[in-house]
Amino acid sequence: MERSTIVRVQEGLHARPATRFVRLAKGFESDVEIVKGGKAVSAKSSVKLMLLGVKEDDEVTIRAEGADSIEAVEALIAYLENPLSGVDEAAVEAQSAPAAPSSAPANRPAPAGGTGGLKGVPASAGVALGPVFAHFPAQIAPRNETLAPDQIGAEKALFESAVARLQERLDQSLAADGMQDSDRGIVAALRDIAADDALRDETLDAIDGGLDAVSAVIAASSRLAGEFRALDDAYLSARAEDLDAIARQICLALLGQEDARLDDIADGAILVAEDIGAWDLARAPLKRLGGVVCGHGGATSHVAIIARTHGIPAVLGLGDAVHQLREASEAAIDGNAGRVFADPDDAARKRFAEMIGAADREKEALKAYKDLVPRRADGKIIQVAANLGALEEIEAAREAGAMGVGLFRTELLFMRHMHLPSEDMQAETYATLARAFPDHPVIVRTLDIGGDKPIAGVEFPEEENPFLGWRGIRMCLDRPDIFKVQLRALLRAAVHGNLQVMLPMVSDVSEVRRTRVIIEECAAELAAEGVAHADFPLGVMIETPAAVFAAPALAREVAFFSVGTNDLTQYVMAADRLNPAVATLNDASHPAVMAAIEQAAQAALAAGIEIGMCGEAAARSDLIPEFIRMGLTELSMSPASVQGVKKQLSELFSGAG
Repeated sequence: MERSTIVRVQEGLHARPATRFVRLAKGFESDVEIVKGGKAVSAKSSVKLMLLGVKEDDEVTIRAEGADSIEAVEALIAYLENPLSGVDEAAVEAQSAPAAPSSAPANRPAPAGGTGGLKGVPASAGVALGPVFAHFPAQIAPRNETLAPDQIGAEKALFESAVARLQERLDQSLAADGMQDSDRGIVAALRDIAADDALRDETLDAIDGGLDAVSAVIAASSRLAGEFRALDDAYLSARAEDLDAIARQICLALLGQEDARLDDIADGAILVAEDIGAWDLARAPLKRLGGVVCGHGGATSHVAIIARTHGIPAVLGLGDAVHQLREASEAAIDGNAGRVFADPDDAARKRFAEMIGAADREKEALKAYKDLVPRRADGKIIQVAANLGALEEIEAAREAGAMGVGLFRTELLFMRHMHLPSEDMQAETYATLARAFPDHPVIVRTLDIGGDKPIAGVEFPEEENPFLGWRGIRMCLDRPDIFKVQLRALLRAAVHGNLQVMLPMVSDVSEVRRTRVIIEECAAELAAEGVAHADFPLGVMIETPAAVFAAPALAREVAFFSVGTNDLTQYVMAADRLNPAVATLNDASHPAVMAAIEQAAQAALAAGIEIGMCGEAAARSDLIPEFIRMGLTELSMSPASVQGVKKQLSELFSGAG
């Protein structure tokens, strides 16, 4: 069975989309290949897939041979034809949401007039001045030992054991609390590289040739990394660093050693290294880091991505010049210009201090609004809440002063696993979320999955437009075996009293009524089993034109509305929000979209129910006054936007008063 298609995945099959593509392929028994330009590789190998260099708009062919070949081809073709494959909704929102104040504006010039210091690659914006934490672990040299024939079997077993131990450690990192989802995705990609057949097979072949395991790993990884470096795609070329890092960890496991951890780094220190693995950085105390400087790496490396995610200034790619910082006691780093100053003189220190001070004052000024409770002139509280996709994001929301959660996406809980999450797992997740915000409402959106976001345990039909197809509440009502597990878990978590639930993609009142019947069935089952549970307020997302037109009827059935402007805008304007050709139409400020929001708000107010907003427009300073005028009493957004919106509301209500 084979079929060709044009790849629509945004930016092609780079690390995360490739990882998820491979996981999807591994779910089928059939042997599966992907073919591009006459070259075929296994669809179950992350390394080979990335080396194939599949980009957006490339033509590829999927071939499968086996009992489930038809299903495999259809599923993989659907994945390749979906622009959002491998991209979390939270990540899409984060790219569009207003950014948190950085430690220095990106257009600020270098402190030394753009000259001086060591020049590298500006990998993460911001400036920092702090003590140097030099991290230069010893390089691992190949032993180049020649094995006797009777030693080869034992050496291969040692290699397999080392890989297994490394995978176990990576799994422990993935299961640990506290790691952000963006970092977790990078670690998951590294784990797949460690387990990949390309690296494994080449290493085993080298051992069969008589090479010791350490030397075989170095030889195999060096050759594969060389192939990555030869690619003309900057992002894929940077994956050579990931291979080097994984090879080093396997060698350390073979030698019974472990690199020094970064746990002892001082607050505000500048981490200086010739190279550092993304895994090492992801599990470091990132809040203490003032900056990162590396001899290797570039703007597309995973180290750079982690630094940007956490707002840590970074300059990479200094080459051998990085060794000039090994003995320095202090360093100044300008992540905007890509310059680093070892033991800066008084003039440079003064300029850095001024820039850092200005940024800190800006941050501190916003912090004054962290605990602010915005109130209208009539005393009504406006909830400024956070949109979250994982428990790891709770801390950032609380630190920002979020007044609860206006949208918790449950998709990631399903997409993280190769099986459907159990009722107990879901109940504990929702309960943890509720306990984190005891004084504020926490709104959980039921599973919003369609053919564009395949998950284990659900077989989606091939659809011309999955965004208008079998997704959201439509899919859930057709799959009570999945929906009931989630609703039972939500009922159990609702004993905390602040949990609310909303339904996505609602277009008809009957969908709400059918859901209530299932909720009642679940509650009766839990009562018969003697399991503690409680009822929860049920709401709907206003994201389809049908929901807008049916808003008066829907308002009589539910406790609240939440406007999802991301989808509402594209549906009202009939403009795909992923299509740059119609980007100008995809604007929540368009009069047609604003009229739809106001129509829903009027229906909510007439029925005496609350209406809020969880789409990206909730943080738009130009639209917030209109939303407040319409009667919205809750705005939910990225945690980075919370304090700025609270400040705007404070000024708005002060002016109104």
